[in-house]
Amino acid sequence: MEIYSEVSAGQMRGFRARPDTGYTPAIGEKCMTAKLATDLLWIVWYITWIAAVAWSAKTKVQMKTDMFGLHRFLLSVGMLLILVMPRAGGPLFGIPFTTALTQQWWTAPIWMEWAFFVLVAAGFAFCWWARLHLGRLWSGFVTLKEGHRVIDTGPYALVRHPIYSGIIFAALMTALQRANLLALAGFACMTVGLSMTARIEEGFIRAQLGAETYDAYARRVKMLVPFVG
Repeated sequence: MEIYSEVSAGQMRGFRARPDTGYTPAIGEKCMTAKLATDLLWIVWYITWIAAVAWSAKTKVQMKTDMFGLHRFLLSVGMLLILVMPRAGGPLFGIPFTTALTQQWWTAPIWMEWAFFVLVAAGFAFCWWARLHLGRLWSGFVTLKEGHRVIDTGPYALVRHPIYSGIIFAALMTALQRANLLALAGFACMTVGLSMTARIEEGFIRAQLGAETYDAYARRVKMLVPFVG
């Protein structure tokens, strides 16, 4: 797993000792990378997201088949491919011909890798805006909460599933930062999985709250991308 990058002699030029400690980075010393920071961002987001389950209203009806469907499998595989598998051009499990799957398409400058990190953070911020706006009606699975209603304000006025939109955007920015085929495949799996989840959720909500109510909202607001179906 690529966690650190080696500091080259060329990168060392211009480094000076810190006046407060006299510390000077040594050649070969390991330092934080944008990719590691992105990994940590995903971990922090996931932990805080799961912790927020406690802030949720009582479940009235739950769709049991949602927990183990193909959409959940694709989402899990996608996260595995993006965050665990794609590492700096080496073969997978020692199999030589798999090197092409992890080979980087380009070497981005450091500023661009950090720009992707900022965009991943923006995707998660959009998720949290939607989560906070939804309040106690949020659930990690397809459920009907007590007092459930159609929310069509805030981020839900932009897209019908802003949490999924934010995750998909974060996954895309992560895949572009990784810049290899496995990461792109992971993004594709997550996108398909979350799109399937959105459609399953909408069918459930229509059945529980009435098709007329939800269809009126669906006609005004796009599913995952503003102005795109």
